[in-house]
Parts: sequence; C-alpha cells; structure tokens
Amino acid sequence: MSINQFIDNEVKGNDVVLFMKGTPQFPQCGFSGQVVQILDYLQVPYKGINVLESGDLREGIKTYSQWPTIPQLYVKGEFVGGCDIIREMFQAGELQSLMLEKGLAVQGKALA
Repeated sequence: MSINQFIDNEVKGNDVVLFMKGTPQFPQCGFSGQVVQILDYLQVPYKGINVLESGDLREGIKTYSQWPTIPQLYVKGEFVGGCDIIREMFQAGELQSLMLEKGLAVQGKALA
C-alpha cells in the first residue's frame, strides 16, 4: 500500500482524524497539543496519527492535503485545517457547528 493510499484509507475510514506530531496522550509539539486540547474539550472521538513515525507519512500528508504544516484535522473525509484555523473555528463556535453538521455530537451539544 502506498503512503497516499494509507492516508486516504485513514481519512475516509474514520470520522475524525488528526495527523499530528506525537500522540493524543503525548503531543510532541505545541500546535498538535492545542488541537488535541480542543478535540478533548469537545469530547469528540478521534484518531491521532503520529507523523513522526515515518518520514514518508510526514511528507505524504502535506502532499495529500496540499497544506504545508502539521497538525492537520480531517472530519468525515474533509480537510478542515491546521492549528490556527482549528483554534479560530473553535473560538467562533464554527468547529462545533461543523461537527454537528457532520453528524457528530460535541460536549454540551446533542444532535438535533
């Protein structure tokens, strides 16, 4: 399986995927840590994938998304953004709305 196929399978096979440096339990950079804190606060189940385990994965995810930085968040197969975008969306309530629109419950908000 190519790295692109692996990424595609993960993005399409999981509702919420975070490509990050480190793991959700032990982020290896502040930006990844911020996104983990936001997702944990929202209590949204997600899969964290550590790009530090493979140089091919670290470069492959940048090519896949055409986005130069990590972390990268995907919701229901759609690239949402990196740390700054996720933080801004969260602060504006847009990330919570996106999760609800995609059929995912978030902390304090049930599905309508």
